[in-house]
Amino acid sequence: MPLSPKPLALLIATLLSTAAFADDVEIIEVHGQQPGQQSGSTFDQLLGQGVDFSAAGGVSALPVLNGLMGDRVKVQLDGADISSACANQMNPPLSYVSGNQIGSAQVLAGVSPVSLGGDNIAGVINVTTLDPHFGGGDSLGWRQGYLSGGFKSVSSTKTLGLGAELASQDLSLKYDGAFEDADSYHDGKGDKVLDTLYRAQNHALTAAYRGEKQLLALKLSHQYIPFQGFPNQYMDMTKNRSFGANALYRRRFAAGELEARLNWHGVKHEMGFFTAEKPGTMPMETKGIDRGYQLHWTQPLAGGGTLKLGQEYFDFRLDDGWPAVPGSMMMGPNDYLNINGGKRQRIAAFAEQELALAAWQLNYGLRFEQVHTDTGPVQGYGSMMMAMDSAAAQAFNGRDRSKTDNLLDASLLASVQLDGEQQLQLGLARKNRAPNLYERYSWGRSPMASTMIGWFGDGNGYVGDINLKPETAYTASLKYQYQGADWQASLSPYYTRVQDFIDADVIGTLGSGAATRHQLQFTNVDARLYGLDAAAALTLASSQALGQWQLPAKAGYRHGERDGGGALYQLAPIQGSLALSQQFGSWTNKLEWAWSGRKHRVDARRLENETAGYGLLNLSSQWQAKALTLSLAVTNLLDRDYQLPLGGVNIAQYKQDKSQGFSQLKGQGRSVDLGLRYAF
Repeated sequence: MPLSPKPLALLIATLLSTAAFADDVEIIEVHGQQPGQQSGSTFDQLLGQGVDFSAAGGVSALPVLNGLMGDRVKVQLDGADISSACANQMNPPLSYVSGNQIGSAQVLAGVSPVSLGGDNIAGVINVTTLDPHFGGGDSLGWRQGYLSGGFKSVSSTKTLGLGAELASQDLSLKYDGAFEDADSYHDGKGDKVLDTLYRAQNHALTAAYRGEKQLLALKLSHQYIPFQGFPNQYMDMTKNRSFGANALYRRRFAAGELEARLNWHGVKHEMGFFTAEKPGTMPMETKGIDRGYQLHWTQPLAGGGTLKLGQEYFDFRLDDGWPAVPGSMMMGPNDYLNINGGKRQRIAAFAEQELALAAWQLNYGLRFEQVHTDTGPVQGYGSMMMAMDSAAAQAFNGRDRSKTDNLLDASLLASVQLDGEQQLQLGLARKNRAPNLYERYSWGRSPMASTMIGWFGDGNGYVGDINLKPETAYTASLKYQYQGADWQASLSPYYTRVQDFIDADVIGTLGSGAATRHQLQFTNVDARLYGLDAAAALTLASSQALGQWQLPAKAGYRHGERDGGGALYQLAPIQGSLALSQQFGSWTNKLEWAWSGRKHRVDARRLENETAGYGLLNLSSQWQAKALTLSLAVTNLLDRDYQLPLGGVNIAQYKQDKSQGFSQLKGQGRSVDLGLRYAF
């Protein structure tokens, strides 16, 4: 359902299904059915059915699982951790992959096996793009290719995708590329939602060799974003250029299987201003490097089941500086050093076992991580007008900034087939997340400096705390699933208790009247979250003359609060959808009503806005032949004007007209979306 301002997929042909228990409990899987069918679509579009998103730029929305957002969700791209190298998290991991590059993905909300990643409390999104295909011949020859494109009227978005693959029985070469360009979109009243324009391109080249008992694959990737507007941030992205390398090696032995991964990712990121829709003058430059490896050993056990052992290492380095502005009375004469030589190193080991016990299928494991962070001395602009930051830098430099956190995760996943139609799944977990570099080391105390920190889209300013403790979450989840001949249903409640939840307390006020915002400092508190997801699907009719007609529906509820009272930030209100779908020959048609309740529980510390409830009507149709796929969709068919519950405040609009204060970011108006894909 379109609850974020991101463009909807033009050519989505994915399979959403609940996976078998052997690897996953509470997992949504997304499988690319044919190369290039998701060309140009960002990953948040592909997972819109299973993940909420906090609004940001056109390709940079932050995932939200069970009411927890940002770094609390572990996103892995082919096993690699890619850190957000930006004080506003403008380049989160999912922004580095386009839809046509995705082979498969898993969404594990809440409880997840320890082998699928640590340093998170919300869950794991595991994306696979390194998925080579091989042919049957001895010599390298053409396997398949595709060309795809699309257009979205509400933002004049143009997408283009291209892919080609050569293969033999032991060699594979593949290229996937995607380009996307969008103007600022319009809301349901026809007004432009300022500073939502963007342009992005992604390229990936994969080579692989397959032997009788082994596989070696290497992927090289490149992304270039020349500009991306962020309406709910004070700054925009003016350049993001990255290069990455990811290697995979698998080898089967008589006693088990070895899997080794090695990755490197580097990014140069710049913020500033590029459009009259949100003018300003202030450059910011960030350089980030991620390096890591993973070693996993899987061994079958004599009594049945498997034992998996792993050792992993992740190293993130960050430099974040704000160049002096010549002639400025405030931003100079020195460069502002926000994070100087920052590092965040993780070393981890885990043991995990899967086995059958009576009627139950079990997965349980332990994971230990040590997280070390540090950063060098910093400095302010040196201006007399920014004396507050000069004093803060001196105090920061005089402190011990080296911190080491020890994290212990434990998980238990259990599933039982009650009968031929009913299944019950249970999950219990203790999970941890250490503070990121910005939560711990953001030191500026002036209003200008603090408002440059934060990925929440709330317009407030943030200050770090070196002594932050890691978050520790205890989660219990349950899922009941019924699969009948003509209908199916599931019910999934969960409860999470978080010790030392990293929230924020008010330490000052910025501005006055309609311009009032808060200066906040990251702090540890205790919190609890709980919720419920429900889904059902009824087959109305199935015949050769009319095709198959289904009525799918779903709803989700989230609640979160601090101990002592006070709602947590960015919790979606109750929301859901009801659809009528038809599959008839080469045609797939769908009429959907997506709705959201009123958001009235808001975070007063962050001055979060309430939003009204709404309903959107969406219509889509797709025709697929052997080589050609055509799609047509009309989203927000009735041109409903509505505010995004997870949209944050519209800072771009505030800069144009300050009389209205910080209004909530609006969603997209009616849009006609066209898509075309040709395989060859």
